[in-house]
Amino acid sequence: MRPTNRYENKLRKQGYDIIAGLDEAGRGSWAGPLVSSAIIFYPNTKVKNIKDSKLLSAQKREQMFLYITKNCLAWSVGVVNSKEIDDIGILPANRLAFERAVKKLNLKPDYLLIDGLRNLDSLIKNEFVIKGDQKIISIAAASIVAKVVRDQILKNLHQKYPEYNFHKHKGYGTKKHIDALKRHGACEVHRFSYKPISENF
Repeated sequence: MRPTNRYENKLRKQGYDIIAGLDEAGRGSWAGPLVSSAIIFYPNTKVKNIKDSKLLSAQKREQMFLYITKNCLAWSVGVVNSKEIDDIGILPANRLAFERAVKKLNLKPDYLLIDGLRNLDSLIKNEFVIKGDQKIISIAAASIVAKVVRDQILKNLHQKYPEYNFHKHKGYGTKKHIDALKRHGACEVHRFSYKPISENF
């Protein structure tokens, strides 16, 4: 299954002109922020070889990031840090990340296509699509942009906290991350509301 612009084209026939695709990266990570992205493409945009970010290598994602951000009508990211996630919970944090991304767009969309299950209340007409990053070109693009931006944030966090090797595992619960937590405990960018952190470190 490859993402297409059929969804967007169908919506344009219904009178919607500015359609944003949204996705996020980092929900399951034990550390670092949740990052969402919103992408608005020109009508009938086709992006060769675009896929859900999880199906691309890091090098290919970075190449696609440059292409997407140079060839779309508008793009943005919304970031929710680990403390905010701890304060409000991951689902509200997911909503907040989407809201921030939409607010930062330099064009106001009239329709939102969002990956996953419904968790956003918005005055803008919206639709949640399960596996949308595998079906819809703007959501697939948003998944790539969110992932690349978040990976860069984790690489930057590695400079501040080199003992955790965030640049390698990006905050996810790998064996090397667990080993680092056992040696050093958790730091301020870990998500203390997550059970693996709260119950063990």
